[in-house]
Amino acid sequence: MKLKFLGALVAVGVFWTSSQAYAAGCGNVTIASMNWQSAELEAAIDKVILQDGYGCSVNSVVGDTVPTITSMVDKGKPDIVPEGAIDLLPAVAKQGIDSKKIILAGNVIQEGAVYGWYIPKYVADAHPEIKTIPDALKHPELFPDPENPGKGAIYNGPQGWGVTVNTAQLYKAFGAEQKGFRLVDTGSAAGLDGSLVKAYERKQGWLGVYWAPTSLLGKYKMVRLSEGVPVDLAEWKRCTTVASCPDPKPTGWPGSRLLTLVSKPFADKASPDVMKYLNTRTFSTADVQQVMAWMTDNQATGEDAAKHFLKEKPQIWTKWVTPAAAEKIKASL
Repeated sequence: MKLKFLGALVAVGVFWTSSQAYAAGCGNVTIASMNWQSAELEAAIDKVILQDGYGCSVNSVVGDTVPTITSMVDKGKPDIVPEGAIDLLPAVAKQGIDSKKIILAGNVIQEGAVYGWYIPKYVADAHPEIKTIPDALKHPELFPDPENPGKGAIYNGPQGWGVTVNTAQLYKAFGAEQKGFRLVDTGSAAGLDGSLVKAYERKQGWLGVYWAPTSLLGKYKMVRLSEGVPVDLAEWKRCTTVASCPDPKPTGWPGSRLLTLVSKPFADKASPDVMKYLNTRTFSTADVQQVMAWMTDNQATGEDAAKHFLKEKPQIWTKWVTPAAAEKIKASL
């Protein structure tokens, strides 16, 4: 009986010690899987790497920007937001960052989010003189409006989207109507995508608003036009973002950093190797768009795409992790 009792104590001691070591290294982790494709992919990659490489117990939670960031500030959960558009976040996020409740980790997309007016690469290659919005507006014949012969078309986004307001204001600021262009209301995200795909597959001209990273730009090679003028943040705030503003002026389109956000409680308890991973993990726009295009073509989930990326691109992700974690992740695949 004594031997059995001592054996039980030893077993409990071993279990307690291993659990403490486990918790000290990583423990339970909640990762926000946001409701857009790039963030879903990044969350799925983080889950595999933290779970299989570092022994974390990972729970993915679906979220959207404002409620997720609010919860992170108020409750310290979720632990990780893989993709936070830090320059577009509401005041609650700034409060969380300023008060150190949210820790900024690495740039998840090196170039950040890029918005603007795009043309197909085959048009840009055929007309190398077109590099800016004013250059394109000299040639309505290259971007024909299917409903108005002799006019050019600029395709806008869905109603209610910020980029749609921005485009409508820049349309006025650059005098596009006077230069022979009509601003086309595409009605929905699907309508905007459909107009681009239809033109591309027919090798026709197309000019309109879009953004990266997206699976569509991973599949269809597009060129972003420069606005031809510097970014004027005061003008952008005063008028480019305000639909009712009557006198917009030309300005460059500001980008937005895309950063990984970590809750302070998790940053305090996580091992240095885990935090180094979250500070090092970064994708180029081209790499993430390539995987997103694969997701779309194969109707794949974020989990499917994470495994595809980890199998196909070890030269990228092994730089983010320790050699020991890399071997564990490869074995898990």
